[in-house]
Amino acid sequence: MKNNIVETLMGAIVLVVAGSFLYFAFSHANVSANGGKNYIVKFDKVDGLSIGGDVKISGIKVGSITDQYLDKESFYAVVTISIDPEIILSESTFAKITSEGLLGGNYLVLDPGDDEDEILEEGDEITNTQGAVDFLGLLDKFAGSGKSDDK
Repeated sequence: MKNNIVETLMGAIVLVVAGSFLYFAFSHANVSANGGKNYIVKFDKVDGLSIGGDVKISGIKVGSITDQYLDKESFYAVVTISIDPEIILSESTFAKITSEGLLGGNYLVLDPGDDEDEILEEGDEITNTQGAVDFLGLLDKFAGSGKSDDK
């Protein structure tokens, strides 16, 4: 009988610890149920960008990538982002895909435009974009530029 009580208490402690880990993970994951303003951004390529990835302004996370798909007519990658509803973007906002490092993942950077421009409404498209840079392609070009075609 004494073993049953000890086993029950240990099980309860394990459940409490597991619950506290889950609470900590969700409270620090920047997951919000209230959502934000959604915008559409089109790129020529989005290598390394994934759903749930960060959207940053001045290095601060202000939102996340909620969807991405291929526009079958223009063959552009269409990315839907959700950002903090308190952030106001103008029509001249610039969006680009940047790498976290040489081997790191990619994230989307927004450079808010001029305050005097027209303000983007939810669901509008950010038209000033720069797609992902192919680092391996650049490295290949750089390494291959010193070679000569002597035959």
